[in-house]
Amino acid sequence: MKIAIVYNRESQAVINLFGTLNREKYGLGTIHKIRDALKAGGHQVKTFEGDKNIIEKLEKFMPSVISGEKPGLVFNLSYGIQGKGRYMHIPGILEMLGIPYVGSGPETHAIALDKVVTKMIIAQKGLPTPKFMVLDRPDSPIIENLKYPLIVKPKDEAVSFGLRIVNNEDELREGVQVIYDTFNAATLVEEYIDGREINVGLLGNNPVTALPPVELSFGEGLQIYTYEDKKSTSGRTVEKICPAPLTEEQTKHIQQLAIDTFNALGCYDSARVDFRLDKDGNPYILEVNSMASLGANGSFVFAAEKMGLDYTALANKLIEVAYERYFGPYLPPKTQDGETNVALQVFETITQKRDTIEEELKQWVNLPSWTEDPVGMNAVLRKMDERMKKLGMKLHENYTNYRSAWTWSTKAGVKDGTLFVVALDIPGNRTGFPIPFRKEQKWIYGEGVASSRGGLATLLSAMNALKSLKALDDKKVGVFFYTDEGRGMRYSSPTLIEAAKQAKQVIVMQPGFEGGKVVHQRRGTKKYAVILEGNPIRVGSHSKQVDALSFFLEQSEKLQNLSKPEEKLTVAVYDVQSERYSVLLPHRLRATVIVTYLDDKLSIDVEKKMRDLFKNNPKGIRAYVERLEERPPLIPKEDHSLLETIQKLAATWQLPFGLESSLLATAAGEIPGHIPVVCGFGPASRGLYTPHEAISRSELVQRTLLTAFLLLNEPELK
Repeated sequence: MKIAIVYNRESQAVINLFGTLNREKYGLGTIHKIRDALKAGGHQVKTFEGDKNIIEKLEKFMPSVISGEKPGLVFNLSYGIQGKGRYMHIPGILEMLGIPYVGSGPETHAIALDKVVTKMIIAQKGLPTPKFMVLDRPDSPIIENLKYPLIVKPKDEAVSFGLRIVNNEDELREGVQVIYDTFNAATLVEEYIDGREINVGLLGNNPVTALPPVELSFGEGLQIYTYEDKKSTSGRTVEKICPAPLTEEQTKHIQQLAIDTFNALGCYDSARVDFRLDKDGNPYILEVNSMASLGANGSFVFAAEKMGLDYTALANKLIEVAYERYFGPYLPPKTQDGETNVALQVFETITQKRDTIEEELKQWVNLPSWTEDPVGMNAVLRKMDERMKKLGMKLHENYTNYRSAWTWSTKAGVKDGTLFVVALDIPGNRTGFPIPFRKEQKWIYGEGVASSRGGLATLLSAMNALKSLKALDDKKVGVFFYTDEGRGMRYSSPTLIEAAKQAKQVIVMQPGFEGGKVVHQRRGTKKYAVILEGNPIRVGSHSKQVDALSFFLEQSEKLQNLSKPEEKLTVAVYDVQSERYSVLLPHRLRATVIVTYLDDKLSIDVEKKMRDLFKNNPKGIRAYVERLEERPPLIPKEDHSLLETIQKLAATWQLPFGLESSLLATAAGEIPGHIPVVCGFGPASRGLYTPHEAISRSELVQRTLLTAFLLLNEPELK
């Protein structure tokens, strides 16, 4: 599960600083200790300052969850930056964002931070608390008849800030003056309970568990826990005794009072209630800490250790109780018979390792291999060789040409299994600056991230998940890698056809469409070079000859009129380049023409008509038409068992799924017609083949899951 630890320590990134600044801070040692404990529990953990940038940071770290996935949690350590309601800031933001978090809600923090309101609620519930009054200013009238000595403290501060004992009115006024000057706040004045101080930690929800009571032994000096004591600057050591030396009846009574207080204030997950026991053993509730300190020396951690929860166990227990509060108890991946369910394990392995999948993607994006870049391609091939061997795959030399095509398979082989087809080249050649890898909440950007790397990372991550569960080697799986997508598979196509003949079904890892749509139909493509040559002609010449460019423009309109949209046939001019001398008109022109089609008969007819348009003519133009590339269409099959299998898997795991047709030809068209094939199995893309190319961040995980489930679900032989 993704866990974001949010705290306040160094950053004061707000629009303006004013009001009451926060004095409470967790030490880096404690933050790192919690982080390490959660990592030890198998979670993905990152720490963040709880400032105005927290929304953007959490958006990047916690993308929207998919159905059945454990959503991320925030481990809230934030005391806020400023203001009287600072405890509420991060919980309030998290509730707005829809992110679950550990700890009480903003309304509970508001109550607990205001000691006067807390005492009023406690008293209203019939729970024991010392008699008290509130002095708004140093000269406010004393209207309550309280017995000295008294305790004074700010009404809405924590960690014993401003706490002191006063024995008469002069000391009382002086204490209130200090608090007023320091905190600009009213003062809570309550009767001092001469006796023992007991802390009771609470953990869980419905029911909440009271930890063993902890007694604070102050030794010599003031018998109260001061700010200096908590920061170890008082010159004395406050000893903690757990369990506190109480009778069994006293222990049960004080624990129940703590639980009643926890419930009265609406606390969640954890808290600490502080008590004083008078000379007769009567308990009085002093205050509630809705964010019980997780410092290693705190009484909450001390009590947890005494009941068998070490620091790692305690931190992970807090995650567990918060998760259960939001989503119900976590159930391990077991079947009804109690056996381990591999599919559920795969689901958990993949969803709990989003960062690993995205890191896999990042590594490939940062290692670009454009079609026209042999150096980059060699680097990618070396890395691919390393990754395949690590997965326990073996190279099939019969279906490898070592120039543009490589086929790997599991130990079980690819015969009658599933063949995945992955392009390693990014079509074209880089122009301009590299496009850096970057993540937004919904999209991931980078060079070739959709045209090549998204499908690649999806497949490798799915295979790695199965490998980690020892469920890959016995699956009949092959992977065909090729490096000439940008050349229309001119060299790798024959090898792919032979490899595909061995498989029962083929999956092409080109990008899909939003909404989980895969591609069941693609047009074929034929690319032509039209070369026109004429004589150099001066501008304004009265010659009957025409220049090459004018002739092409004259014919291009006729060319495009060959399109038949209703029959899914398109003819388009793809590129035009001309040559000329100085001020003369163009004497040579080269154009690229693209024909996309489903019916090959129509494409053959178009080619004939195109050659007729550009044949040698009496206007002095010599014409040549050459077919450069041909990529067959992907025709939908009436009986498509592969699509049915994928659809069932998607429905079972509540993953988005749909069908889409595409205008672009891919390797799917090369697969022999009798073999079931699905294309567009990579994550959905946008801006394909542009500098703004991106893939869907959520579909990266969804497609990895669907790929893994398909790997588990071997095709049935007929």
